[in-house]
Amino acid sequence: MAHPYVGLMTGTSLDAVDAVLVEFHGNRPRLLAARSTPLAPDLRAGLAALTRPGEDEIHRLLAADTALGEALARAVLALLAGAGVEPAAVHAVGSHGQTVRHCPDPPQANTLQIGNPAIIALRTGITTVADFRRADLAAGGQGAPLAPAFHAACFRDPGEDRVVVNIGGMANLTVLPADPAAPVTGFDTGPGNVLMDLWAQRHLGAPYDDGGAWAASGSVIPGLLETLLGDAYFERPPPKSTGRERFNEDWLERHLAHHGGLAPEDVQATLCELTAASIAHAVERHAPPGAAVYVCGGGARNSRLMARLGARLPGRTVGDTGALGLDPRWVEAAAFAWLARERLAGRPANLPGVTGAARPVLLGAVHGAPSPGT
Repeated sequence: MAHPYVGLMTGTSLDAVDAVLVEFHGNRPRLLAARSTPLAPDLRAGLAALTRPGEDEIHRLLAADTALGEALARAVLALLAGAGVEPAAVHAVGSHGQTVRHCPDPPQANTLQIGNPAIIALRTGITTVADFRRADLAAGGQGAPLAPAFHAACFRDPGEDRVVVNIGGMANLTVLPADPAAPVTGFDTGPGNVLMDLWAQRHLGAPYDDGGAWAASGSVIPGLLETLLGDAYFERPPPKSTGRERFNEDWLERHLAHHGGLAPEDVQATLCELTAASIAHAVERHAPPGAAVYVCGGGARNSRLMARLGARLPGRTVGDTGALGLDPRWVEAAAFAWLARERLAGRPANLPGVTGAARPVLLGAVHGAPSPGT
């Protein structure tokens, strides 16, 4: 067996550490093992708080950086133990880390992902690659989304125009034209699950609306949906990226303040429609006519959201990446295993046509495994 890679992903949903063990045949990943470990409630709350300015930020940031680094290292070791694979057999870990601030626009563009990779390398004994976004930002790009390069390597096909849509806390899409001469494009479309999750946590006491059942029990509020879709981000041309800095509880409350007496389930139905409508609008505007849509990320398990997305994209195939050979739950974690591989091979892995960077650059900082006996 070729030396496999581990990919780690904690997305803007802040729900769990997704860890995958994959080996690559060319650019095609073969999933050997996968494991999802929920984040501890106190760590999750601390990470969420860091996405917005607040008191004592540096102290809280450092504490969360260490705690998440330890959690990520434990996730790697648990994954490997369950797979019966020794750490020494793994070539490298690619860790996305947790984005706690993403402000990619000039004049002071910056982004920060935490989850101390030195801890991961030390605890596991495996070379760890992390901090993938800042090199692209330094080259004038948005630093996001980064998965389109992996989507292009893994899913592009000369026989079909395709769109890969990742629906995590935020949603992003990758347009993969069948014509090999046509450029790959992609960008963040806006909120994915983040607002629905916040609303479910408030009214159901649950981390998310399982399968979208609660949203399906309500009715879309047309006036509220129109107001939400009026945010300038949705019409902004790419390259663009976004996060909890923009689409968060405060953003939602500002819009709800103009609409009184709303049933919670109707708000949830409207938030589900917001995600479907913003993604569908982006697909129709930027993808070739008839391009098939393949969804990955947590949103692929929301049957109500998938149904609404299909309804808003008539004439297109709308399914998930399982049809392309990779379970939608693990695509993004696999992407960071691939990005680690590209970094160690010395190959640039950003797509300037996606992020807006001035040129291709190497992505990620390498934290070497400790020498034996140290």
